[in-house]
Amino acid sequence: MHEMSLAEGILDLVEQQAARDGFARVREIHLTIGALAGVEVSSLEFCLDAVCRGTLADGAAIVSERLPGKGWCLACSQPVEISARFDACPACGAYQVQVTGGDEMRVASLLVD
Repeated sequence: MHEMSLAEGILDLVEQQAARDGFARVREIHLTIGALAGVEVSSLEFCLDAVCRGTLADGAAIVSERLPGKGWCLACSQPVEISARFDACPACGAYQVQVTGGDEMRVASLLVD
């Protein structure tokens, strides 16, 4: 389950930020997760709850914003929205779509004390 390693990485980022900025408690962790990122959001939230226990982020609310998958169709030369890698272009049906967005995952912000 790679969501556990992602959760551990997120906690590491939060702890590094706390050491740099001097906050003692995290109330909310805001994430942006692309539809093409290959992340099961409910599993990630479960793993974050587990790895944050006993840390400065214990009990922090996890707020996830899903971003749509975006691509550029090489056949019809237009931007398109896609729900999975290797989808056909919804405009022309060609399978020549390059992913241009929605494959990222970020810690967007933290609400801290």
